[in-house]
Amino acid sequence: MAKTAKNGADRDGVPVLELSGIHKSFGDLEVIKGVDLVAHKGDVISLIGSSGSGKSTLLRCANLLEIAQAGDIIFEGETVRWRQKHGERAPADMNQVRKIRANLAMVFQQFNLWAHMTILENVMEAPLTVLNEPPDEVESLSRNLLDKVGIGDKFDNYPSQLSGGQQQRAAIARALAMRPTAMLFDEPTSALDPELEAEVIRVIKGLAEEGRTMVIVTHDMNLAADVANHVIFLHNGLVEEQGSPDKVFGSPDSTRLQQFLSATGGA
Repeated sequence: MAKTAKNGADRDGVPVLELSGIHKSFGDLEVIKGVDLVAHKGDVISLIGSSGSGKSTLLRCANLLEIAQAGDIIFEGETVRWRQKHGERAPADMNQVRKIRANLAMVFQQFNLWAHMTILENVMEAPLTVLNEPPDEVESLSRNLLDKVGIGDKFDNYPSQLSGGQQQRAAIARALAMRPTAMLFDEPTSALDPELEAEVIRVIKGLAEEGRTMVIVTHDMNLAADVANHVIFLHNGLVEEQGSPDKVFGSPDSTRLQQFLSATGGA
């Protein structure tokens, strides 16, 4: 079942993440054309849409992996500050960028694990080097997180020795090791076959049940419906329709969304 929205106290507070009027172009191609998104504490937002609709680009703009040419990014009430660099917009404060990235963890489609490190070392790396935490504490936390995602027995394996589903769960553990305020998932299951996909979905559902704030770009309409309390359908770089999973999947207003759900088996 889909999550319900959080209570009034949570909903009325400062959003964890707010995107306002985001525009992003690559050369002459405008990919994001003015998109808004608000995630409060405990929200799980699913971003759906056809390939090229701007979903992943929006996520990368939120985490400042891509720089939006216009619009505001506000994380826990703090607006990203900008300056002009060689005629283009750039972050004005890299300490602010590092702080946001440390607290807004991203899980990628292709895992991005370090091949020369064991799974345990992958999970430990960021808390050790970014947060400068004590090695013994980091190792204990990392082992617990690997247990949490169901691969505690693989701690001394290298990424090449794991299945795709196991690698993705290791990537989720690595993101959790930073104890982020929110998590961004960019097509976390699209590179996996159905059996391995199910392993990762179980982990993501568990995180949603814990009340973690997440924004998930996904091609899996069942995942989008089951874990989210809000769904956003992007089309041609704009929000075509948004609302609760029941509304978006059960009685969509937009003809384009109806077509999309029919084609993907989501309606």
